[in-house]
Amino acid sequence: MMSEKATAARRGGIPRLRGEAIALLSYGFRTFFLGAAVWACAAMALWIGLLSGTWIFASSYGAIAWHAHEFLFGYVSAVMTGFLLTAIPNWTGRFPLQGTPLLALFLLWLAGRVAMLLTDRIGIEAAAAIDCVYLLTLTAVIVREIVAGKNWRNLRVTILVGLVAFANIVFQTEVLLRGAPDYGLRLGCAAIVALIMVVGGRIVPSFTNNWLARQQSDKLPIPLSRFDIITIAIAAAALVSWIVAPDWRGTAVLLAVAAIAQAARLGRWAGERTWHEPILLILHLGYAFVPLGFLTLALSILWPEVMPPSGALHAWTTGAMGTMTLAVMTRATLGHTGRDVMSTPATTVIYVAILAAALARVAAPLLPGIYYATLIVAALGWIIAFGTFVIVYGPMLLRPKAQ
Repeated sequence: MMSEKATAARRGGIPRLRGEAIALLSYGFRTFFLGAAVWACAAMALWIGLLSGTWIFASSYGAIAWHAHEFLFGYVSAVMTGFLLTAIPNWTGRFPLQGTPLLALFLLWLAGRVAMLLTDRIGIEAAAAIDCVYLLTLTAVIVREIVAGKNWRNLRVTILVGLVAFANIVFQTEVLLRGAPDYGLRLGCAAIVALIMVVGGRIVPSFTNNWLARQQSDKLPIPLSRFDIITIAIAAAALVSWIVAPDWRGTAVLLAVAAIAQAARLGRWAGERTWHEPILLILHLGYAFVPLGFLTLALSILWPEVMPPSGALHAWTTGAMGTMTLAVMTRATLGHTGRDVMSTPATTVIYVAILAAALARVAAPLLPGIYYATLIVAALGWIIAFGTFVIVYGPMLLRPKAQ
């Protein structure tokens, strides 16, 4: 039988513990969502400064490699941490990581960001070593919680987190040995896309079903079935092929098939019924970038002169990852801080801005005449989206749960 404390944790009635008096350290989503959003703004501003020559840093590491690393293993890993540290107590019935242990984990993440900024001063080797500690520690923490809670069905999530940690090591090793990432970049992207497919495949139809049921809709999302397993298996095969042979035409075929399968999967979730509820619609729009990413990457293999690989990849990075993470961050923050999970004008601004950023970044290679103008639109949309999140949702994350 579950203990009284564990039962309280599962029900959300967690007794006050040492360190919980500081709201920011009471739950992982508070610490890491705020840190992720601030870093998303700061990293984009730093990237713009690098491109314009306003300042110089990470020259020994490589500006493009730094930009890719800090998005995947800096920003996205922070959102992933905040989500998992909040979801795992519900999965296992155990207390959430909070107080001093949570602060220590956050400081490890922060140390990685600082180290990556100081590669020219401390050396790439030292920066890489400091940076890799965080994701390895996070993997160990999650494995401990899943095993201690005997929550075996979520071990696959742990495996994907471990793949992200491994991809970071490969990424850093390639920069050290070759001067640029290759397999590590693709493995990191693939692992995060797989996480979106697994976790998004749970939350998008679930939240949609709950909302449509309250609306007494005559159409509800189709429950998880063998079809979903098959579509994920097809996507996994395409991702593995892309990691190993990114220029092979056979990979393009697999990616195209995966795009069709994922689009069909999304079509089963009744997203067209959510058009007048932005906080729900954004989940469907964010997930739509998953099949779009498979499609653009397939096109980049078959017609690279039309769709360059770097532009194609941004359908997943700026599109799926940027949009889905903001969709989850806004929704989880409202729900877990005791507020109504509903859109406000400011929240809608966040969604419009990130969608504009994603669409502009994907379209930029297709518009050579206005390429740089389109990149500016993408960068501004990104900063507006995350800046608005910090301004509007930051106070919610810093204050105790509303009663």
